[in-house]
Amino acid sequence: MMRHSGGNTTEPVSRFHSLSTTTSVSSLPGMVHGEERTPLVNQSDVEAGHMTRVQYGSSSMITSASGVKLPADTSKRNSMFKKRVRYYVPSTAWIPDYSISLLGGDLLAGVTLAAMLIPQSVSYGTSLAKLSPTTGLFAAALPPIMYSLLGTSRQLNVAPEAALSLLVGQAVSDYRRGDHHVRPEDADAVGIAVSTAITFQVGLFASMLGFFRLGFLDVVLSRALLRGFVTAVAVVIAVEQLIPMFGLAVLEKQMNPASTLDKIIFLLEFSWSDFHEPTTLVSFGALFVLIFMRTFKGYFRRTWWIERLPEVLLVVVLSTIISGYLRWDKKGVDILGIIPIKTGGDFFSFPLKQSIGYIRGTTSTAVLITIMGFLDSTVAAKQNADRFGYSISPNRELVALGAANLFGSFVPGTLPAFGSIVRSKINGDVGARTQLASLVTAGITLGATFFLLPYLYYLPRCVLASIICLFVISLFSEVPHDLMYYWRIRAWTDLAMMFLTFSLSVIWNIEIGIIVSLIISLLLVIKRSSHTRMIILGRIPGTDQWGPITDNPGAEDVPGILIIRIRESLDFANTAQLKERLRRLELYGQERTHPSEEPRRQAASTLVFHMADVETCDASAVQIFHELLETYQNRGVELFVTHLRSGPRQMFERAGIVELLGSEAFFATLGDAMTSIGQR
Repeated sequence: MMRHSGGNTTEPVSRFHSLSTTTSVSSLPGMVHGEERTPLVNQSDVEAGHMTRVQYGSSSMITSASGVKLPADTSKRNSMFKKRVRYYVPSTAWIPDYSISLLGGDLLAGVTLAAMLIPQSVSYGTSLAKLSPTTGLFAAALPPIMYSLLGTSRQLNVAPEAALSLLVGQAVSDYRRGDHHVRPEDADAVGIAVSTAITFQVGLFASMLGFFRLGFLDVVLSRALLRGFVTAVAVVIAVEQLIPMFGLAVLEKQMNPASTLDKIIFLLEFSWSDFHEPTTLVSFGALFVLIFMRTFKGYFRRTWWIERLPEVLLVVVLSTIISGYLRWDKKGVDILGIIPIKTGGDFFSFPLKQSIGYIRGTTSTAVLITIMGFLDSTVAAKQNADRFGYSISPNRELVALGAANLFGSFVPGTLPAFGSIVRSKINGDVGARTQLASLVTAGITLGATFFLLPYLYYLPRCVLASIICLFVISLFSEVPHDLMYYWRIRAWTDLAMMFLTFSLSVIWNIEIGIIVSLIISLLLVIKRSSHTRMIILGRIPGTDQWGPITDNPGAEDVPGILIIRIRESLDFANTAQLKERLRRLELYGQERTHPSEEPRRQAASTLVFHMADVETCDASAVQIFHELLETYQNRGVELFVTHLRSGPRQMFERAGIVELLGSEAFFATLGDAMTSIGQR
């Protein structure tokens, strides 16, 4: 905007009433030098009537479009509070901004997932956790409600998992087998108390991991270790389900095989001679139908109504109707029967009220479930976040999963619940775009728990075992690919970890297998991190450049001079073996040799440290480095340091290393150092 003044000259007129154009221009040099700290007003904000801060003057107020003045600190606090709430409670962000256009996809995904999840949860509760079907249903209905409010993933479906339910079932069986004073009618109460104790601890541990921001722990376990664990779990689950599928459940209780290996031997011995024919026909017939329908759907991926057929729900409904019509129960087929909602007392109860005596004995199981559940959940959450273009926070995920399990533990007997890669992928494929889909699934599942279970009276239990075997098949699908991959790249350590985890889990038990493998994995990480990464430099022929002698075969190794480039920051972990590592480099170079062999290099009279890659150096590392330099000085070795950054140099000065070597031992470049050495 221009204003005429007197003659024909014009001068600019600022549209900012509190800040003139002349003032803003003259203020720029001061702003550059940090004297002017108040930012310029955004013109579009002023014209739109947004709340703007008065730039100059004694009053620190916020002026709104209506002319109401608010204290600046109050407005800033309110804005910060809203940001914090939206961060810690993500539902306060997506619920107010929910678009009705997303409702159709969320509803369809919720209904589809519920159709798959209800029979699956019943199977997990009865066949794997050795508890009532309602325990699996409550785990599929209650934790997702809390996760939908606190979780950052929009497609993650939280519900009981096969491997985790199996761990609960093993703990329940151990307590029932070990407590000889428990009467048969008290077995359900023991199972409920054990499951509640585990779920409560899982929620507590996950919340603590998130609170202390330990979401990075998913990088500790290698892919090979997880593959060995998942494969072992698949074998254990398959063995557990083959027993009821052959109709050997009663004989198993009499023989009481303890480990998975014992159960494999039990199946080999009795499955051919003592199987129950009607049960075997029903179970394997149901498994065949499930596999056929899933394969059939694979050929029609572009036909949405065929792809979304809930084959599991169809098999459950049909087998229940046929069983009731033909009265399979009179032929010896075990059916679901009446399912009372058992929670050991009140529906809602403080978790430790009845489970305090089982806390100590179930802690290891709870820790293992927390780790494995989080790993599976975070992989599923990251996959969907990358797929749909948003970000997640592993620490927020831990807190949300912890809160979900804590909430579920207030209903006694509820199983631990975590996210699933398969279910979450299906959730996104069908149309879920917000956590409302999980709320729909939870609502339908909760309604089915109270109103639909009586209609499953004639459902054969062996059909539930067949459903679990269907999901076990998917666990085996990636094993051949991973085995061939590790074999092709000759990753013998990874193969060894995979087979060790698998063997210990099957021969001993799952807890021993994963704990031993986890300890070995951590030891390998520590071992690798304790080796300081160093290389020997040599002059590249015909140039003034220096490079690693391993990457440049023609690089000249100067006799009597050892040039070491340290390739990482120094800390207490990787400097503990620094002296030994330098000695081996000095005598043998970088080739792998046995310590008993004769030295391949002459002892160095001059040692040059190239430290361009050392960004930080902690107190322990400086102390060890000081002692190392003193040792070399006592041997009469000349010492030089090049490319030292300002941060480590300050540490060296404070520790007395600069005084020890003298300022003339420090050079800006390796070339300067070598020129000085040559002149001497």
